[in-house]
Amino acid sequence: MFKWIITITFVLLISVITIYFINVQTKPAITYFPANEETKFTETETNLKLFSEKDKDKYEISWTSNSKSEKPMYLRQDVSILFENGRLRGMRSKWEQNTDKIYINEKITQEDSGYFQSVSYHHGEIHTNNNITSIHRLSGDNLYVIDSPTTAIDSFKKPENRYEEEWKHLLDSITKQQLLFHWHQLLKHFSIKSKDYLTVPLTQLSKYNEEPLPNLSQEQTDKIMGQLWEGLYKNYVIPIINSNEEKVQSYIPIVLFSNQADHLIVLFESNGEKMKLIQRYSPIK
Repeated sequence: MFKWIITITFVLLISVITIYFINVQTKPAITYFPANEETKFTETETNLKLFSEKDKDKYEISWTSNSKSEKPMYLRQDVSILFENGRLRGMRSKWEQNTDKIYINEKITQEDSGYFQSVSYHHGEIHTNNNITSIHRLSGDNLYVIDSPTTAIDSFKKPENRYEEEWKHLLDSITKQQLLFHWHQLLKHFSIKSKDYLTVPLTQLSKYNEEPLPNLSQEQTDKIMGQLWEGLYKNYVIPIINSNEEKVQSYIPIVLFSNQADHLIVLFESNGEKMKLIQRYSPIK
């Protein structure tokens, strides 16, 4: 009898340990590892377009993010974030093991004119001979939607006539006014002087795929971006995705790169809670 108790206890213990490790391995996370120089993405894209007019007061936006790597990887993971007039409109994350493709496809119903911006982070994790490396890349897109009572619903990415230029100016002004006020409140709350930093909205980070940060090499910039999104995913993306709130109030986060090229700060707010992330790095010697 005693032997049976020991055997059952041992089996239960093994089962608990197995379940624990399965949960740890399947827990969503983006982890930066040293860059893999032997493989890369063959495609990374974020796309926003006017999908359909549901009725005279509503329309649908097609929001997609897709990426493809040169070969299947141990882990492929993408996250895409959508903003409307500077406010958070949607957030999606998808991961798969042993694949070379990730595809995110959403339809968003909206009303009234709006300026939509989306940024996506594409990540791949490679395991070879007890060595872990990674690749990553950013993509983004924007879309202006005109919902006027006097004309049919229309959209554009870049204005092609005076009418669209006027709408672009209006929607840009509305968005900029809201964001500048919001960012000023964050800077004031954390006693940060903007003159000491290069300030970049989260939605504009994709330009650093090909452009190094001031006083840094492209290699250093790539590493900084990978580590930045590791922190963003853990502290911004996951808490919002897992939130029980029906609608999370948040604006485009602002990223501040130190003029001394030794650290960055990310400022954002979620349902009234102001947050600050700090990442330190070394400048070129």
